[in-house]
Amino acid sequence: MALSAAIERRWSSMPTQQIVLSSIGLIIGLLVATLLSQLVLSAGASLVTISVSAILYVVLGALGLRIGYRRYHESKQERRRFRLRLKRSATLTHMLDDAAMMLDDEDDPEASDDPAAKPEAPCREAPPKLLDTSVIIDGRIFDIAKTGFLEGDILIPQFVLAELRHIADSGDGLRRARGRRGLDVLGKLQNELKRNVIVDETDYPDVAEVDVKLLRLCRDRGGVVVTNDYNLNKVAGVSGIGVLNINDLANAVKPMLMAGEELSVQIVREGKEPGQGVGYLDDGTMIVVDNGRRFVGESVAAIVTTVLQTSAGRMIFTRLKNMDDNGHTA
Repeated sequence: MALSAAIERRWSSMPTQQIVLSSIGLIIGLLVATLLSQLVLSAGASLVTISVSAILYVVLGALGLRIGYRRYHESKQERRRFRLRLKRSATLTHMLDDAAMMLDDEDDPEASDDPAAKPEAPCREAPPKLLDTSVIIDGRIFDIAKTGFLEGDILIPQFVLAELRHIADSGDGLRRARGRRGLDVLGKLQNELKRNVIVDETDYPDVAEVDVKLLRLCRDRGGVVVTNDYNLNKVAGVSGIGVLNINDLANAVKPMLMAGEELSVQIVREGKEPGQGVGYLDDGTMIVVDNGRRFVGESVAAIVTTVLQTSAGRMIFTRLKNMDDNGHTA
């Protein structure tokens, strides 16, 4: 049962063209094995001929599957090189057009003074975005990409995909659920986004750690790492590699609160300091309510006193409305 589920997840994460080409290769291999087996068995059915026939089916079937798999990646590389040639050709065309217009401007001084006649600067292509394992499992990347905030191609490194599959096959229930959620998010990215989501087959056998491979691939591709891993974020910054941290994005778009503003808070537990109560905003921001301990389980009106920004996010300190500093009703 576990094996069939693992196989199903493996096939569901594969692109349709890869499945088709691999299946064609497998079928051709089995057909060749059938023809050769007929020749072998024509010498008489014995343990040796039956064993040879079985080996032919296994070897040629696996060989056909492998050839179809390799053909898929070769065709993908050809398409990628073709797109690159088109982009270079378009860039060269823009450069020639700009040069021709500059020569025309030199011949026609009046035209060069007209702002409307000046050529627009060619648009620079956005660098590809490389996703790490943590940001795929997190799941918010799909909604961010769907809104159009991420420009350029989205690259899923093969070693990141392999790590996701390993997590999805884990014996630990929570870890397995996280891995399966990551594969589901990856499937949605590939099937529902109207943009290029590419599985990059590049690997670095001499490197063991996935994060190091990711940074190396990002440098080779001239891309940007998308993550919510604090350590990877710091290492990428030190290495001079562009990085987008979705936790930073989440903190940036949280509503701003200022001292003196009033808000309603559901106090859910006691705070660390005596008398404090703790609640949360809808976006997860922690609200500390002074003298709010006795109102645990209730909603109260509170006044913002301090907003503290930490590496983990924002904390908002408040006091109860109509309550003085001694905890008495005003």
